[in-house]
Amino acid sequence: MNILMDVSAGNSNFPVAFAAVYVVGFIAAVVLGSIAWYNSKRPVGWEDKEPPSIVPKINKEENPDN
Repeated sequence: MNILMDVSAGNSNFPVAFAAVYVVGFIAAVVLGSIAWYNSKRPVGWEDKEPPSIVPKINKEENPDN
């Protein structure tokens, strides 16, 4: 109820905080998605390309139970 009263009074930071969460979430999704894509199987034509130096290397270990 206080949020509604603050919004009607015009002194709320809710829209700014709401937008900031979306911006930070979008940036995190792009960064994590890029890391996952670079560490996945390469698409046709990209097999011999090296990933950028900023992308951390992830060791893929085989499952010994299989």
